[in-house]
Amino acid sequence: MSDLIQLGNVNGYLAKPAGAGPFAAIIVIQEWWGLDAQTKSIAERFAKAGYLAFAPDLYHGEAAPLGDGENAMRLMQKYAPNAPQGLASVFDALKTHADCNGKIGSVGFCFGGHMSLRLSTLKPLDAVCTFYGGGMQQVFPDLRKQLKSPILGFFGDEDLSIPAGTIEEFDQLLDEVGVEHEVITYPNSGHAFFRANDPSVYKPEAAQDAWEKVQHFFAKHLN
Repeated sequence: MSDLIQLGNVNGYLAKPAGAGPFAAIIVIQEWWGLDAQTKSIAERFAKAGYLAFAPDLYHGEAAPLGDGENAMRLMQKYAPNAPQGLASVFDALKTHADCNGKIGSVGFCFGGHMSLRLSTLKPLDAVCTFYGGGMQQVFPDLRKQLKSPILGFFGDEDLSIPAGTIEEFDQLLDEVGVEHEVITYPNSGHAFFRANDPSVYKPEAAQDAWEKVQHFFAKHLN
């Protein structure tokens, strides 16, 4: 079952598992295009796996068509500064939600991958996953000081949007912080390899492997 509701100060797409709760919750954070059908479908997949999944609309009703990078950049620049506070309010609302058992993880893609990491520096998430997060270096200083959550990161070795050496630096940082973590880089895969509705970037084998791994990760830390 799914609804559009407000949690904290953000509207979003709520996907509920079948049966009676409460359930562990996962915050599913959009790509830079906005809250679209792809993001909602991922929330539904997590709900079918037994999680209360909420996909916040961080662009507050606006979205860019797939492929319109200029508009996506405009929206990201417009809304990114307040997105972490919105996500923090979602976390707080889920903590007291009748269908949530208090365990909360986050997963994000592209822009959302960055925001998933950013949220981990603001709130005590039980598990954090980032898919090819953009601008990750901006979060590194706060991760060094504040990160306490286990981390799972997915990347493609042909992702030109992530500067060379960033993934290795991220892995080393997590070693230094001492949190449980795994950083996976898929061969012959670029940015957005998980995006099933875009055949120009989608890599089925990498996406399927990542889906299996992220389910195992959340099952370990949220159940």
